[in-house]
Amino acid sequence: MTTTPVSAQPLTDTGHPATAPPPPRHGLRAALRPRTPAGGWLRRPAAAALAVLPLAAAVLLWYLLTANNVVLWLRFDKVPGPAEVYDTLRVQLASGAYYQDLLASLRRILFGFGLAAASGVAIGIAVGRSRLVQALVRPLIEVARPIPAIALVPLAILMFPTGEQGIVFITFFAAFFPVAVSTIHAMRTLPKVWEEAARTMGAGRLSVLAHVILPGAMPGIFSGLSVSVGVAWICVISAEMISGQFGIGYYTWQSYGLLDYSGVVVGMLSIGVLGWGTAWLVERLGARVNRWLPRAAR
Repeated sequence: MTTTPVSAQPLTDTGHPATAPPPPRHGLRAALRPRTPAGGWLRRPAAAALAVLPLAAAVLLWYLLTANNVVLWLRFDKVPGPAEVYDTLRVQLASGAYYQDLLASLRRILFGFGLAAASGVAIGIAVGRSRLVQALVRPLIEVARPIPAIALVPLAILMFPTGEQGIVFITFFAAFFPVAVSTIHAMRTLPKVWEEAARTMGAGRLSVLAHVILPGAMPGIFSGLSVSVGVAWICVISAEMISGQFGIGYYTWQSYGLLDYSGVVVGMLSIGVLGWGTAWLVERLGARVNRWLPRAAR
């Protein structure tokens, strides 16, 4: 180990070498934590402004097109304006039936997407890790995957005793395949050296699966979950429009049947906000689970 000569060390006013400063009070982790640059507190408000700006621009364009009854390739003279939609939304926010529809759709997404996530990850791991399971299960996945989930609505009505169970099944069917396929690909793209290194150090099969395989595959799994939650919303809304008795999709379709076009727009905006919120939750959970990754790779 090399030492710095006394002559090269900084000197105090008395001519003696200056001693090194004491270690930071909160330990090495605090010393290595990157410092927030000047003006860093402005980042969140700036990000919020950037998110609101395109929404405000879209609402302004919507107002201008409807207020001036613009008829080009699209006919905006028949479309309700922002003021009409706001009045309808205000009435719905004061109604308990509106919240009942929102909660019904969220409950169906929770059950259907939750079942799809759990079973899709489990089956994807089994297919990706076992040649026997791959030979048995992969053909079934590839045959069923192209079938539109909404095409199963007549069968779901016949098979399940209640419409609620049928809608949950359709949501599960649609959300299952993105999760399963992304998990299979995540299993195949894992570096073999990770597992070999763990086994060399004496790790068993369960330990390798829990501490090497699953953490390494999580980025790919959450990519599939992000796609899956969007597909689940598309199918649950479509199923509610066809066979539901309540839900935000049912409300939107009923508004169309009653020629309440402002209600249709309220339903569409409600679906968009709900979908945005659930996708944000999945992304936040993924960032939390994959916090060991470099920020650019999350």
